[in-house]
Amino acid sequence: MQNGVVFVDSKFYSRDFPDAMSEVLPGVSWGLIEAFPTPAYWAYQVWANEQESEPLNYKLGATLAEEVGACLLGGHGIPANVGLAAFAYLRDLGAFEGRAPSESQLLEWLSTPLKIGSRSVRYRFAKQKSRYLHAALNALEEGSPPVHSGRALRDWLLDVPGIGFKTASWIARNWLGADDVAILDIHILRAGALGGFLSSGLSVERHYLQLEAEFLALSQAMGVRASKLDALMWYQMMSAADVVHGLMSRIGLKAA
Repeated sequence: MQNGVVFVDSKFYSRDFPDAMSEVLPGVSWGLIEAFPTPAYWAYQVWANEQESEPLNYKLGATLAEEVGACLLGGHGIPANVGLAAFAYLRDLGAFEGRAPSESQLLEWLSTPLKIGSRSVRYRFAKQKSRYLHAALNALEEGSPPVHSGRALRDWLLDVPGIGFKTASWIARNWLGADDVAILDIHILRAGALGGFLSSGLSVERHYLQLEAEFLALSQAMGVRASKLDALMWYQMMSAADVVHGLMSRIGLKAA
């Protein structure tokens, strides 16, 4: 066994984790809890976060419409601070209240430079995202999105133009705290490659559901919530990009 400890607000917490050489999944060792980024490391990180007075919170909006807007305005090709700034700007304009704004109105708003600190930044893909956001808000207004499970909400959102598996899963995870979906991107794939818990040679574009099933199997075997595992894994892998690239280069894996 391995023992993990954490100090929070002058309190001491301790927990035992499986032996490093034992298997969490067939052919996948737990590894050491202090060895980034083994399965044991991630299990410890999730457990340690749960001892915090303010555990991880990933909800971005106060309503489902706001959550859809926040996730649609972020994502691939959009820096996180720019996506959040665009969301806050549209929210303050009332874009997510009442009737859905027209596509032209959304385009006008998204074409306005955003103030981020002392900088003025233009939002990329304003025309495309205006079209997608208008369609999504209309769908929410006219339909009845299921909220009894993350998978049901994710599958409903997939019918909205411009929303694929990653964005739909992101919305469902955030809004419902869902543990039956996973938000997969390059950072999660790198974690899977280094930890050996995702099949090699697969891509989120072509094999999303298979990779998701493997990720969910890992979280279940580890006894942790998939939603928290996903969020913590993404944040740390993204934040430690140089370390991740070095580890992948050392064992001959491509970091792309």
